Amino acid sequence: MNTFLIFIGAGIGGVLRYWISYSIYHLFGRQFPSGTLVVNVSGCLLIGFLFVLLLDRFVGAGPQLRSLLLVGLLGGYTTFSSFSFETISLMENGMWLSAILNIVLSVFLCLAATWLGLLLGRQL
Repeated sequence: MNTFLIFIGAGIGGVLRYWISYSIYHLFGRQFPSGTLVVNVSGCLLIGFLFVLLLDRFVGAGPQLRSLLLVGLLGGYTTFSSFSFETISLMENGMWLSAILNIVLSVFLCLAATWLGLLLGRQL
C-alpha cells in the first residue's frame, strides 16, 4: 500500500512542479532558473512544516500519510536533479555568476525555508 501511495503522491508532485515552474518561467523568463528555485524553496518549506505536523503534532497520522506526502508528493515535487543540471548548464555557457548565485540562493533559501517550516509547524 505504501508503494502505491508514494506512486500517487509522486505523480501529483510532478504535475505541481511542472505547473508552478512553468508559471514562474512564464512570468520571469528562462534567463535564470527561477522556476526550479521557487519549487525547491517551497518544497523545503513544506517538508519542514509537514514533518512537524505528521511526526510531532498528529502522531496518529500513520506511515501511509507520511509516505503519500513526504516521500511521494514532495519527492515528486522537489527538483534538485533539475537544479544540478541547470547549474552545470549555466557553468558550461560561461554564466559563472548566475551559476554561483543559483547555488548560494538555492542552498540558503532552501535551508531557511525548511527551518521556517519547522518553526511554523511547531507553532500549531
